[in-house]
Amino acid sequence: MSNTAHNKESAVQFLQLVVARKIEEAYQKYVDPNGKHHNAYFPAGFAALKQGMIDAHTKFPNTQLSVKHVLGDGEVVAVHSHVKHKPEDRGVAVVHLFRFQNGKIVEMWDCGMPIPEDSPNADGVF
Repeated sequence: MSNTAHNKESAVQFLQLVVARKIEEAYQKYVDPNGKHHNAYFPAGFAALKQGMIDAHTKFPNTQLSVKHVLGDGEVVAVHSHVKHKPEDRGVAVVHLFRFQNGKIVEMWDCGMPIPEDSPNADGVF
């Protein structure tokens, strides 16, 4: 398996483990604890992001993730997903960007767009 393919698989598995409430396992397997994230809603460092994920699962125990696209270029992977915190929600279109080094996530970005009920775009968000 190429490095890019391995990184793509690792990024998806990381997200799937997080949604499956196996956050500790996800971080142990895939995250370099000395890395950094760029989520504006949490303090710097992966420890803070991990705690935020744990807290989110307490608030939203039925979160679902459906991966739509995975793009990889060497050490950088983009995962485009549909995330729903409650089954009845329309959800959010999310893009997670990961930078890998030595098989571990060393940097992560995420951005999301709530899916509107009435969009003029018939093509949708996916």
